[in-house]
Amino acid sequence: MKTYEFTYLINPDISKEDINSLQEIIKSFIKEGEGSIVRINSPLKRILAYPIKKNKEAFLADLTFDLDPDKLASLEKKIKAEKRIIRYLLLKKKLLKKKLRVRATRKPQPKAKVELKEIEKKLEEILGE
Repeated sequence: MKTYEFTYLINPDISKEDINSLQEIIKSFIKEGEGSIVRINSPLKRILAYPIKKNKEAFLADLTFDLDPDKLASLEKKIKAEKRIIRYLLLKKKLLKKKLRVRATRKPQPKAKVELKEIEKKLEEILGE
């Protein structure tokens, strides 16, 4: 099974009850394909950046689910047949693997200590005293 994210826009002219029934229908489509739902976000009304099918507003909803890739085509056919969904996007989610970065650290080299007498001797040579 792979994890998918399904984001869709719902026609703004339908009622809240119809939106809830549409979500239940989508859930049933996924369960018919022996999938499991991971996360559901409730639809929120949004103003669109540009009109889609002559609608300037739409309800935006999304859900995350696990499904066998072989059954994805039949799910997509069922979604396309639903007239209340005006646009959708179905993405395969990649699981993020945490990469451990091992950083090579170098120990600073100890500097040779210089005695005060040596410093004074060098200063005398430079100044010519």
